Amino acid sequence: MKDQPYFEQVTFSEQDFTNHDFSGHVYRNCTFQQCNLTNVILKQTRFQEVLFKDCKILGLLFSECNPFLLSMNFEDCHISTSVFSDQKLTGISFIRCQVHECDFINTDLTEAIFVGSDLEKSVFENTNLSMASFVGADNYFFDPNKNTLKKTKLSLPGALSLLYVFDVIIEL
Repeated sequence: MKDQPYFEQVTFSEQDFTNHDFSGHVYRNCTFQQCNLTNVILKQTRFQEVLFKDCKILGLLFSECNPFLLSMNFEDCHISTSVFSDQKLTGISFIRCQVHECDFINTDLTEAIFVGSDLEKSVFENTNLSMASFVGADNYFFDPNKNTLKKTKLSLPGALSLLYVFDVIIEL
């Protein structure tokens, strides 16, 4: 068996990784800055303390990453049609990101931060959102009957979206 690529404290800047295969690679304390990560293959990829900053992330299956010490954060990224399902992502942050049409099914997002992010058409189901913060986030929706919401931080008007499942009429 050949050794898999291992990167520690490396900054990847302005790289186009479209359709690259990161399978089995290890990234520890690395930064991806202004990179295009469209359709990158992530089978058993290990991201440990990795920051994605101002990146285009399209069609990634983070659900296929190696869960051992999985730790990622995102700032000012455009993330679309990606899958974060079935992972333990406690403390993950999405700061000022567009997180469109992403799946967070069966995901542990305890203490996650979505501050200033747009979550249009992203799916949260059977997700632990305990102590997560959606303050300043837009376009999020999750059914409080199908997710764990303990001390979850919400702000208006986004918090009102939780009432849609109860078929209530809100008049202002």
